[in-house]
Amino acid sequence: MERKPHIILSSLDLERIEALLDKLAGNFPGRESLEAELDRADVFDPKDMPPNVVTMNSTVRFTILESGKTNTLTLVYPKEMDGSVDKVSVFAPVGIALLGLSVGDEFRMPSPTGQVTVRVDGIDFQPESAGELHR
Repeated sequence: MERKPHIILSSLDLERIEALLDKLAGNFPGRESLEAELDRADVFDPKDMPPNVVTMNSTVRFTILESGKTNTLTLVYPKEMDGSVDKVSVFAPVGIALLGLSVGDEFRMPSPTGQVTVRVDGIDFQPESAGELHR
């Protein structure tokens, strides 16, 4: 079995995501994966979040290693999805995978052509680093 990268969540993000999951009566694709990620995460107070960790509302740069294609996305809650190509929901497979990762981490994820390896290259904005601790 492939080893998953270590993940860190802020207590605020964890609380909000768990509240959203509690409100959802049914399942959605990826629910079990998201719950598993929440269960295995180390949880920090927002003021103690390292600046190199992907948190909610972070803008993250990553590369799909097989193609060399780079992307920049902002990880958002489902209600903030507005059709923008630069946002990804925490309930989407790539959002679930990015949450809590650190710069330099790599992970495997499904794609239309099979599995791809994605590397977190940088975080252009993280709310906690910007002093937005209670957003």
